[in-house]
Amino acid sequence: MTIEARSPAAHPARDGRAVTDLVVRARDGDQEAWDALVERYAPLVWSICRRYVRGDADAQDIGQRVWLRLVEQLCGLRDPAALPGWLATVTRRECIRTLRAAQGPRAVGCTLDDETLVDEHAGTIEQELLVAERHAALREAFQQLPSGGQKLITLLLQDPPVSYAEISAQLSIPIGSIGPNRRRYLDQLRRHPALAALIDADR
Repeated sequence: MTIEARSPAAHPARDGRAVTDLVVRARDGDQEAWDALVERYAPLVWSICRRYVRGDADAQDIGQRVWLRLVEQLCGLRDPAALPGWLATVTRRECIRTLRAAQGPRAVGCTLDDETLVDEHAGTIEQELLVAERHAALREAFQQLPSGGQKLITLLLQDPPVSYAEISAQLSIPIGSIGPNRRRYLDQLRRHPALAALIDADR
């Protein structure tokens, strides 16, 4: 059985070789590649679920069904780069099924319309895909930073903010080096190919 996967408008990161490589490796049984796909697109699946259903339990059930569908259909995915669009479509359909089931047999005259619901949320899907790609690219770039850089950036992003004195004590670095190191690590993030593609696309 083949999957007619359709993706939204082309995007450099979405059409990149990274997604295709992960899909091909996952097809071949590479568990790390599968885990990377789930980590990369779980925020997308979750965000769509929360637009249709309110309860976390329903959203989690839908998410599990979506990933199970992908396991079943992965070998039939004709265009691996179209995976994000396929996930968005399957997630919406699973959400609609859940909503219909919740209506029960007494819901006469109150049938949910697939097209109406899809059209209602279609305008947000492209943005959700872009956000998911940005998160994935940022995670990928962040993991390439040295351990000290990861720790510094993590501390600088804490809420409530951590003082420079606390950062200095935790990382055993001079307070005066925090600013320059921050700039250096942020520059490294921006130069990472995954993030650079997104930055160039936004210009």
